[in-house]
Amino acid sequence: MTTIALIIAGGVGARMQQAIPKQFMTVFDKPIIAYTMEKFEKHPSIDVIAVVCLEGWENILESYAKQYNITKLKHIIPAGKVGQESIKNGIFELAKHYPPESVVLIHDAIRPNVSKDIISECIAVTKSKGNAIVVIPCQEAMLETSDKCSSTSSYPRENLKRTQTPQGFELGKIINAHLKAKELGITNSIASCTLMIEVGEKVYFSTGSEKNIKLTTPEDIEIFKALLKGDNYD
Repeated sequence: MTTIALIIAGGVGARMQQAIPKQFMTVFDKPIIAYTMEKFEKHPSIDVIAVVCLEGWENILESYAKQYNITKLKHIIPAGKVGQESIKNGIFELAKHYPPESVVLIHDAIRPNVSKDIISECIAVTKSKGNAIVVIPCQEAMLETSDKCSSTSSYPRENLKRTQTPQGFELGKIINAHLKAKELGITNSIASCTLMIEVGEKVYFSTGSEKNIKLTTPEDIEIFKALLKGDNYD
C-alpha cells in the first residue's frame, strides 16, 4: 500500500502582507515549504510526496526540492482557484498513478512543524477507519453570535474540536467524496473534513498538537521561529 503526502501549496497568502506567497517565504534562511516537505521526507512510512503548487512557482519548488534533498517528491500539480479545487486536482492526478486503497495525507504547506507522531497516528487511523482528521481540544470558551459584535449564548467547548492537517483518506474514498460534491453543487468547502461531512460521511479523529501551527499571520511566523529555536519537536 502506497502512502502519499499531498501538500497543498496553492495559496497566495494575502493575510501575511508579503510580496511572495507565504509558503515560499524564508524563516532562518529556509523556505517554509522546504520545512514542510522535510517532515514527510524524513518519515519512514511516507513513500511519495506530491505538491499542488501555485502557478509560476513550479520551477522554484523543484529547485528547493533539489537543494534540500527531497527525494520523495514525484508530482507537482497545478493549483485551483480555491482550496477544494486544488485538493481535487491533486487527488485526481494521484488516482492516475496509484490504486484506490492508497493512503493520502492532505497537508497544508504552511504547517511546517508537523511532528513524526502526528503523521504516524494519522496514517494508522486512516488505515483502520478509512480517514483520519488531526484535531486538538477546544480550550477556550465559545460564544455564539448573530451580529458578529455581541453574544447572548455560549456553546459547550467539550463538543468541539479544532481541526488541523494532515487529514488522511483512502484515495478512492476521497475521490468519491469529490465526485459526490460535484453532484451536490459543493464547490468551496472549507477543508477535506468538512467536504466529507457535507456529502454524508463520518470522519474520525487523530491527535494533533498546539505546536502544529498554521502560518497565517506575521505573528504565527514569530511563534514558529520560537519553536525552531527550541528544536525539540521531531
